[in-house]
Amino acid sequence: MSKKIKTIEKIGFQWGMDSPFLACMHHQDQFPAGNEVQGPAVSLAGRRMGNDFSGKDGFSMYHGEKIPGFPVHPHRGFETVTVVLEGIVDHFDSKGAEGRYGNGDVQWLTTGEGCQHVEMFPLVHQDKENPLELFQIWLNLPAKSKFTDPDYKMLWAEEIPVIKHTNEKGKTATIRLIAGKYDDKKSLKPTKDSWAAKEENHVGIQLVELEPEAEFHIAAGSKTLNRNLYYYEGSSYITIDGNNIDPSSRIKLSGENQITVVNGDKTSFVLLLEGEPINEPVAQYGPFVMNTEEEIQKAYADYQNTQFGGWPWPDDEPVHEREMGRFARYPDGSVVKK
Repeated sequence: MSKKIKTIEKIGFQWGMDSPFLACMHHQDQFPAGNEVQGPAVSLAGRRMGNDFSGKDGFSMYHGEKIPGFPVHPHRGFETVTVVLEGIVDHFDSKGAEGRYGNGDVQWLTTGEGCQHVEMFPLVHQDKENPLELFQIWLNLPAKSKFTDPDYKMLWAEEIPVIKHTNEKGKTATIRLIAGKYDDKKSLKPTKDSWAAKEENHVGIQLVELEPEAEFHIAAGSKTLNRNLYYYEGSSYITIDGNNIDPSSRIKLSGENQITVVNGDKTSFVLLLEGEPINEPVAQYGPFVMNTEEEIQKAYADYQNTQFGGWPWPDDEPVHEREMGRFARYPDGSVVKK
């Protein structure tokens, strides 16, 4: 290998993670045109409705019965960062927040002491297909923040920094800076209690599109920094420190060295996740991430007893009206429209 590359492994449905990250789900669906309730205007026969991850005919319904997506479910003790590259997501939560976002927007949700939420994928177009591509990244919280108040923030596509780096060959790498910094550019701020909110935690989330023969530079960090590069889409290879690496690969990189990624002769897409580890025990079961098994048991008991404040919406898989644009309504009643 090399001093800059620690390991290389293939990635499948589940991606290997290092603290402070817990998981990353990459959804790509070729949803058909929508029907009158914004579900698929095709037969759903042959699917395991309520738990459909089949990819049949190019898409899954996930846990949705009428509309694809993830109906109401609880979380405690971590954060979800949902990056929508294409398509629409409707959000509702137990704190009264709601929104519609997509096509480059990012939702940052600190679940803290506990909340319920919904992520549905409404098929808003009736006259054409409704493709969807998104990442949901799970970021852990330290023990001192696991019982913070739930917090929800939108990072709108128009405001997210996009950096273009063109090399001597005139080939360009386009970096979408979700968290952290790149050269002299800083990302938008996450929620206030996030592990990413403190600069010394060096949390970085970057999505990079590489033209053929383009280059992507990753700055030197600390010896303790956990750094993973996911080559999630491409038909050629990337080169790091003299190693040619195939698509669908996780590359665990040194945190203290500057890294240069050189693309092959086809367009490639990579995701960089890096950050200082939290260095605390992790107890995870389903939708709860705590530090001990006892805390997991308490999370389940609290949810059964309180429903984390209950569910204020009339449906378990609600969506907004078809004509609704992008917006966020926060628990204090304030509204941002895009």
